[in-house]
Amino acid sequence: MFDFETLRIIWWAILVFLVCGFAVLDGVDFGIGILLPFLGKSDDERRVLLNTVGPTWEGSQTWLVTLGGISFGAWSLVYASFFSGLYTGLLVLLFALFLRPAGFDYRSKIADPRWRGAWDWALFVGGLVPAVVLSLAVGNLIMGLPFELDDDLRSFYTGGFWDLFQPFALLCAVTGAMLFTLHGAVFLHWRTEDELANRAMRVIRWSSPAFAAGFVIAGIWVGLGVDGYKIVSSIDPAVFTNPLAKTVDKAPGLWLNNYRHYPALLFAPLLSLLGAWLVVKLSSGRHHGAAFFVSSLIVIAAVVTAGGSMFPFMMPSSTHPSSSLTVWDASASQYTLQLLFAATAVLMPIVLAYTIWVYKVLRGKVTVEQIRSNEHTLY
Repeated sequence: MFDFETLRIIWWAILVFLVCGFAVLDGVDFGIGILLPFLGKSDDERRVLLNTVGPTWEGSQTWLVTLGGISFGAWSLVYASFFSGLYTGLLVLLFALFLRPAGFDYRSKIADPRWRGAWDWALFVGGLVPAVVLSLAVGNLIMGLPFELDDDLRSFYTGGFWDLFQPFALLCAVTGAMLFTLHGAVFLHWRTEDELANRAMRVIRWSSPAFAAGFVIAGIWVGLGVDGYKIVSSIDPAVFTNPLAKTVDKAPGLWLNNYRHYPALLFAPLLSLLGAWLVVKLSSGRHHGAAFFVSSLIVIAAVVTAGGSMFPFMMPSSTHPSSSLTVWDASASQYTLQLLFAATAVLMPIVLAYTIWVYKVLRGKVTVEQIRSNEHTLY
C-alpha cells in the first residue's frame, strides 16, 4: 500500500487531524463552559447556552477517545510514555471531564437555584480545566519532558506534577484558554439572539486580542528562550529504528528550523493572527457562519503551528535528548500502520459525514422561548 516512511508521515498527519478535530468541536464546549456562569444572567439564559451544544457535546467528546485509541495503536511508545509520565495531570483532566455529562444531565432535574448554580460552576470547571490542562501539556511538550528510556525502551519520568507549571507552559495555558473562550463566544454569537448575542460579541472583542498577544509572546519566547531539538545523527525513516540509536542536540531557536526548510509552514501562525483580527470583523458584521469558520481555522492553525514546529519530534526529552520520541522511531510496525489505515479509510469518512449532517440538521438559533416551551425535553 505505502512504504514505511510514507505511512509514518500519514499517521502523524492523522494524529494532527484528530487533535484539530477535537480542538475545534470540543473547543466550542470548553468555551461555552467557561462563559456559562458569566454570560447567562438568568436560569433560562444559561439553559439557552447549554442547549446550543446540547445535541452535539457528546459526539464532540468522542474525538478525544478516538485520539487516545489511535495513539495507542499507531504510536504506542508515545502513548505509554506520555500517559505514564503525565498521569496526575491526565487524571485531573479526566475528573474535570466527568463533570460535564453529570452537569448536562442533572442540572435541570431540580428547580432549585442553589442546585442549578452548583452545576453551572461544575460545568465551568469542566470547561476551564481541560482547556488549561491540554494547553499546559502542549507547552511542556514544546519545552521537552523529563523522561528517559532504558535499554528495554521502558519510559521513566523524572519530573513531578508541579514541575509542569513552568512560566512558558503557563503562558500556553492562558493563551489556550483565551482561544477556547473566543471559539465558544463566536459559536454563541451565531446560535443566540438579542442580549445574549451582544454579550458574546463583547467577549469576542477582548478574547481575540488576548489570544493574539499570548500567541505572539509565546512565538517570540520559542524563538529566543525555549530549547528546541534537532537530530544530528543519521536516521533511516524507512526502517524500524530504536529510539536510543540517534543523537539529538538541543538549543534555543531550533524549533524555528522547519520554517526555514519549509516556508509554507509560516502560513499557520500568520493565519492564526490574521484570523484573530478577521473573526472580530466578521462577527461585528453578523457574518456568523464565516466567523465560526475563521474561528475554527484559528484553532487548526494554532495546532499546526505547534506540531509543524516540533516535527519530526513527538515527545522530546529535556533530560536525555537521545530518548526523545520522533515520527521515525516511535511508531508501530509497518503492518500495524497499514491495517489501521485500511480501517480508518473506511470509517473516518462515515464519522465526518455524520458530524456534518448533525450540525446541519440541528443548526439555528436557540431562544429563551424555546427553552420555556420545552421545559422537560431540553437541558
